[in-house]
Amino acid sequence: MKILFWQAPTILNPYLSNGTKDIECARPVYEPLADFDVNDQLVPWLAEDIPSLENGGVAKDGTSVTWKLKSGIKWSDGQPFTAKDVVFTWKYAIDKETATVSAETYATVKNVEAPDDTTVKITFNGPTPGWYIPFTGYANGVIIAEHIFKDGMGAQAKNFPANLKPVGTGPYVVTDFKPGDSAAFKINDNWRDASGPFYDTIEWKGGGDATSAARAVLQTGDFDIAWNLQIEPSILNQLTGAGSKGKLGFQPGFGVERVLFNFTDPNKEVDGERSSIKAPHPFLADKAVRLAICMLGDRKTMAETLYGPAGKPTAAILNAPESVIPADVKDDWVFDVTKGSAALDATGWAKSGQYRAKNGVPMKVVYSTTVNSVRQKEQQILKDALEKAGIQTELKSVDSSVFFSSDAGNPDTASHFYTDLEMYTNSLDNPDSQSYFNGWLSDQIPSKANSWGLNNTNRYQNPDYDKVVKAAAVEMDPAKRTQLFMQAQEILHKDAVNMPLVARLGPFAFKTGMAGFAESAWPGLVWNIANWTKS
Repeated sequence: MKILFWQAPTILNPYLSNGTKDIECARPVYEPLADFDVNDQLVPWLAEDIPSLENGGVAKDGTSVTWKLKSGIKWSDGQPFTAKDVVFTWKYAIDKETATVSAETYATVKNVEAPDDTTVKITFNGPTPGWYIPFTGYANGVIIAEHIFKDGMGAQAKNFPANLKPVGTGPYVVTDFKPGDSAAFKINDNWRDASGPFYDTIEWKGGGDATSAARAVLQTGDFDIAWNLQIEPSILNQLTGAGSKGKLGFQPGFGVERVLFNFTDPNKEVDGERSSIKAPHPFLADKAVRLAICMLGDRKTMAETLYGPAGKPTAAILNAPESVIPADVKDDWVFDVTKGSAALDATGWAKSGQYRAKNGVPMKVVYSTTVNSVRQKEQQILKDALEKAGIQTELKSVDSSVFFSSDAGNPDTASHFYTDLEMYTNSLDNPDSQSYFNGWLSDQIPSKANSWGLNNTNRYQNPDYDKVVKAAAVEMDPAKRTQLFMQAQEILHKDAVNMPLVARLGPFAFKTGMAGFAESAWPGLVWNIANWTKS
């Protein structure tokens, strides 16, 4: 099987990367205890079954959960998989010097124990409604081997060899990996299913662009699968017409394409660090300015002309599940350059000629995103409105392998955020909203001290928001917890922390005759790759 991801993977350790392309490429190797299926239900993976109140796995007071593991599972190098590996994974994920991107996922965990080789007991700091979050999902929940990574923590973590050649329990093993280019896989000889996956080998190619990826499956047939076809609908319609060699599938819940506002000054260096919380942004730190700019996003045009059936306009930063979207968020921020300009006038940033300035400081932004034809057109649509409103705008495009990398030394990564605005899609890997809203907590700000490994890229700080999100983390009543998530989303919306644009589906192309996909909103595209077949 030949898979084409136009965003090339650069690392195969999900705990050290925010990039979906890295996490997806690691998924044929690594597995979680459980994952969410197409019906939003947890299904066992490395676990024997799903804990519940009924089977005694979940404590009645919500302070602990006990998982039973499948017995006889081996790592791809032949070593036995045991509960001790789960304990180690927790220690690895929360280690401050290792600075994983998943630390917040385990923030509610007090302790993880292995009473025996097939039992894992997780004790929480208090009642924890999201007991199922640790060790589930394809991004923050996969289990890594203690005997492989025990010497790869702390200062050694970022350059540890196993980041590039992982040992896992999944159906495949990596035989070759060229960061920023390609990966090759073969069947794991120790895979627990004797019938094995259908495909003997996988060739995983990264790079290029979404349109070329679509053509490589639908037009030329050079590849079997192409992921995340963020392409204008007119081109997709043409490629799936008469004579096409393939079809389209759609991943639900693919996330929200949004613009992030930098609350800090990317042009000022403090203690050897740009975008420092010690240096507020000269105008984006002002909520009134951000609210005015949110009137300049023509999300309807973007959705209809650039996404078609694969997207709809939205003002909500989280669109799935729908239960967490407050009613007054759904249709807010109607595009209106005149009103946006008037709102900017009211902030005191007056026009002097074509552009605005205040106290000698020009209202100028650098607006970055990944290299992608749809995103470049989104940028241009927004730039046109910003310029009409008097905001001088410079566009910047960064290769996705750099933009989404965890390279602490590269200034162009999304987490460094050394521009004023940046745009990309983010999403959840499970139906619980907690980890998503944790991404704007005040203690999750990326910085030099944590190797830019945390998730509050905006550098947003709001004690009221922190209080609501942390209350949700311990609220055992599902209805009350949903209300807290709605409140969190409303705070983000009213503070104009981001400018949501398009709620996306994830179109992917596959060659005619392929089957076995399970398009869940949560675990990514390749989560059930062992079940893919070809007629």
